[in-house]
Amino acid sequence: MRCVQCGSIKDRVLDSRASKDGTSIRRRRECLNCSYRYTTYEQIERTELRVIKRDGVREALNREKLMSGLIKACEKRPVSMDRLDRAVEEILTDLHKDHLSEVPSAIIGGKVMDKLHQIDPVAYVRYVSVYRQFEDVNEFIAEIQSLSNHAARDPFQRRLFKD
Repeated sequence: MRCVQCGSIKDRVLDSRASKDGTSIRRRRECLNCSYRYTTYEQIERTELRVIKRDGVREALNREKLMSGLIKACEKRPVSMDRLDRAVEEILTDLHKDHLSEVPSAIIGGKVMDKLHQIDPVAYVRYVSVYRQFEDVNEFIAEIQSLSNHAARDPFQRRLFKD
């Protein structure tokens, strides 16, 4: 590792530990030239996933774009950034488990909808309305009713609407 202070490549590792989620190793280092201390993270290098868009265009899967979509859906909702970050990691892990190098955007959208359905029903409806390109209020009503029907079947699910 090159020191960010002086540029030297000579350093020593002071401390190593696994991250909270277990997906990376955090290392505290000290430059042997200038004694500056800094932190580095080591992660498993994953193969690059490519997204096949609706129009057939292929592009690299962008983690920030995925996170941005979740943040927009959860705007002004009681969902922590940590929970959204974990959701993105879970989605990416699922996609990598499938061992595909190219993934249709519909599969990614489906995984995002599943995560949001678990996290927050309002965020889920927001995301679905954009993803499925709802044209009128009736589509919103149908989606909300399907959520209500699901909640009625699950006694542990909180109610969205009062009767």
